[in-house]
Amino acid sequence: MTTEAMASSRERLLEAAATLTYRDGVNIGVDTLCKAAGVSKRSMYKLFESKDELLAASLEERASAYMAALLPAPDDNRPPRERILHVFEQAERQAGAPDFQGCRYLVVQIELKDPSHTASRVAGRVKENLTGFFRAEAEQGGASDPDLLARQLILVFDGASARAGIKADAQAGLITPTVAALLDAADMR
Repeated sequence: MTTEAMASSRERLLEAAATLTYRDGVNIGVDTLCKAAGVSKRSMYKLFESKDELLAASLEERASAYMAALLPAPDDNRPPRERILHVFEQAERQAGAPDFQGCRYLVVQIELKDPSHTASRVAGRVKENLTGFFRAEAEQGGASDPDLLARQLILVFDGASARAGIKADAQAGLITPTVAALLDAADMR
């Protein structure tokens, strides 16, 4: 197999893993992944040591785009309070998509139930980065306890995502006032 063909097969496998595991769960079979990608199992195992490694690589590949879709641009000069609210506005917008099943990184962690799993570690880093964003903004905005506020915000983020993912609750009109109340209680500017 040529280097170009390997790269193409790799991309198709990563895309299939992202699509199918999000839609059907992490227990999707290797045969199903390979069929969807149009790649033989032999080729898959040349590119990835295991399905677990493929899942982790798929999550890692999408992490930057996921964060970029949520976070304000680095040159966004709005106050920290508005920057935090921006994240929740973006999350609310994403949750409105018909195929939304929750934050893919949270879903993977819940499904795997193993924090040491390679894909769980990738997902954990993404969630830590989001919590870190909340903490940095809380500090900059003068929150009375930036660490506590960051933990509260990620709790709301993950809870809202999970509820929206299982179609148990609509986020519209619920998330922003909830987050605003937390920000007010923390004396955030």
